[in-house]
Amino acid sequence: MASETTSKLNRLYQRVPEGFVVDAAWLEKNGYSHPLRQKYVASRWLRAVVRGVYQRPAAQRPGEAMADDAPLDWQPVVLALQHLMECGVSVGGRTALDVHGFAHYLPAGGPRDVHLYTSDSVPGWLAKLPVNAHWVVHNADRLFPSSRRGRSGFDQTKRADAAQDRTLMREDSDVDMGWGTWRWPLTLSTPERAVLELLDELPHDESFDQVDALFGGLGTLMPRRLQRLLETCSSVKVKRLFFVFADRHNHAWLKRLDQSRIDLGKGKRALVPGGRLDPKYSITIPESLLNTSDDL
Repeated sequence: MASETTSKLNRLYQRVPEGFVVDAAWLEKNGYSHPLRQKYVASRWLRAVVRGVYQRPAAQRPGEAMADDAPLDWQPVVLALQHLMECGVSVGGRTALDVHGFAHYLPAGGPRDVHLYTSDSVPGWLAKLPVNAHWVVHNADRLFPSSRRGRSGFDQTKRADAAQDRTLMREDSDVDMGWGTWRWPLTLSTPERAVLELLDELPHDESFDQVDALFGGLGTLMPRRLQRLLETCSSVKVKRLFFVFADRHNHAWLKRLDQSRIDLGKGKRALVPGGRLDPKYSITIPESLLNTSDDL
């Protein structure tokens, strides 16, 4: 019996890396009963984080005690959702831009918001975890209805070339970046998609000045990827704001975008109370963002 328990523990440790979390449903599905989970917790082979959620603790140095109330890093939690529990989430928006190296354009301070995008839902226990961040969960389909991020995968009821579209959108939308000592692949939005996700947070949850400063450092964006994402994006507000900032900074990639293929909608968009109307894109923005030439 002892050898069987050891064998099951070894299999668990082979599948669940240090620091990762799994829930009771995953453990039950993989043959780890409630009494066995209790035994693992009592032996400190697993850490009970919150009700129904367990963490494989990191290896302890000799004489070092495991702190049961230590907050979790957000990255291994997301990695566990992506690679173990098949919860189709991707890190996006401001958080993805931070991971891509644009953090110096965005302010720090206070608990970190981690922006997650999914076409489905996240487990209810996610909000209860003691993590070093605050989760902000978005519906991935709201901006890009043709690129699904979730357990059900891409909508296979679409036309016959759906598989080709899925590959295209995966390349445009997501990238895997290694995290931690073992370089686990963390799936996050490409910089091009993350910028559009960030723009969607204006004006209530992001600052125009911060986004303007960010755009100044976006000279390396890929125009083909931007073109496809802008053509697919369903938000007129986001697309108009993108071109407002793009015109202000006039990076080389702007000349390679075909705006005639991008639907910018019709009519005016009142976005900022007391703002000024951008005459080219018919959207109200803070007066400080208007180029002086717009008044001529």
